[in-house]
Amino acid sequence: MDSFGIYLHIPYCKAKCRYCDFYSAPGARGVPQPYVDALLRELAKNDRRPDTLYFGGGTPALLSPAQAESLILAANPLPGAEITLEANPDTVTRETLHGFRAAGVTRISFGVQSADDTQLRRLGRTHTAAGAAEALRMAREAGFPEICGDIMLALPHYSNVEFDATLELLQQGGCTHISAYLLKIEPGTAFAKFPPDGLPDPDQAADFYLYAVQQLEKAGYHQYEISNFARPGHEGRHNLLYWNCRDYWGVGPAAHSCLDNVRRFWPDDVQGFIDGSAAEQEEGRCNGEDFLLMQLRLNKGLDLDEYAQWGGRFTKPQMDFLRHCVASGYTEFNGNRLRLTPAGMVVQNAILEALI
Repeated sequence: MDSFGIYLHIPYCKAKCRYCDFYSAPGARGVPQPYVDALLRELAKNDRRPDTLYFGGGTPALLSPAQAESLILAANPLPGAEITLEANPDTVTRETLHGFRAAGVTRISFGVQSADDTQLRRLGRTHTAAGAAEALRMAREAGFPEICGDIMLALPHYSNVEFDATLELLQQGGCTHISAYLLKIEPGTAFAKFPPDGLPDPDQAADFYLYAVQQLEKAGYHQYEISNFARPGHEGRHNLLYWNCRDYWGVGPAAHSCLDNVRRFWPDDVQGFIDGSAAEQEEGRCNGEDFLLMQLRLNKGLDLDEYAQWGGRFTKPQMDFLRHCVASGYTEFNGNRLRLTPAGMVVQNAILEALI
């Protein structure tokens, strides 16, 4: 049976981070039950059992364990399903972590970002490095088989020393999976309105990324996607559905889906979702361009035979360009599989522009 994933969007947050452009809503008191009821209403319309279930946000750890359990039961995942819940270190307690684990969550993902408290305050994060270490310790104690941590790279006044300290924190915390992202100043964010000083230039940011890839590999975290690294066998199964253009269904305001190669999305409207006046909108069909974009994010790269099944092929000028990329160290290409090197991932957008 083909893999199928469900993504449940929990938009509520205690506070808005200064770099964040995701759709969110105030949630200092947790997730309102009417919102959970709206998710349950939509899940009741689905009769396909997922093998991955992902609580994303926002801050899904603002759910109570009982709310999470009700949603997991309604989603009716297959035995052995990967069930992920995103969390901020300061939104969990020993009791809630044990509750989420008992509810069926198998994978807890913490937005740690940095081990530098000054940096965390600058970003608008509400936890400390010590708080992150404690959250990771409690997650190990609660028995999660998969513990994940996020690192942000190329932050204001950044250094490799800051990266090393953050990696050490995650390693000692027992992380089986690490996501490492370059900071991007997005329109509409607090950082866009009031840019911080000390931002690295693009060349410095590229160097920070390449250093991170190198150090993560040394620490035993294999790169399998442009921003994702895992100990062998601990890759995130849900996000691989996205990158391999498999079926996934997103539920909640701002959530996206791709089912039977048709993309859909929910409008950014919490109240409309709750009261049932908002409906999924069709966005268009997935095509060869989408497949190319997604596959070149992966370390395994693009198989040209699969690309042809999506109607894709490279022209002679594009093949000449790829040979130039190979000679420059940006890609590896054996005639049938094209993959970006870490250096190529830094300039991924430029490479993609030449191929689409």
